[in-house]
Amino acid sequence: MRSSQRKELVSAALERVSISHQARRRPSQLSGGEQQRVAVARAIVGSPRILLADEPTGNLDSANGEAIMQMLRELHQAGATILMVTHDPRFVHMANRLVHMLDGKLQEGVKTEA
Repeated sequence: MRSSQRKELVSAALERVSISHQARRRPSQLSGGEQQRVAVARAIVGSPRILLADEPTGNLDSANGEAIMQMLRELHQAGATILMVTHDPRFVHMANRLVHMLDGKLQEGVKTEA
């Protein structure tokens, strides 16, 4: 991939998570929420077919959390498989399938939708 093409993809991903204005900063100069959004941008820049998301909204305020979840929904609608771990009950309704675990063991009552 050409350097210019790579820079375009990175800029678009940073714009998508509303962090492009911080593109020149070092990680230590960013807040926890900004670092989280950069991590999401890094994960989506290559248009992955499978995305593993461990607490993708963990350090975000509610507005940025909603924006990240909407972006994950769009990735899923475009064909990506999203495997997300969360403790945030606000986003459970967005899942097609829920698997509950307790002490490392799968629990009964798995929700599945087509």
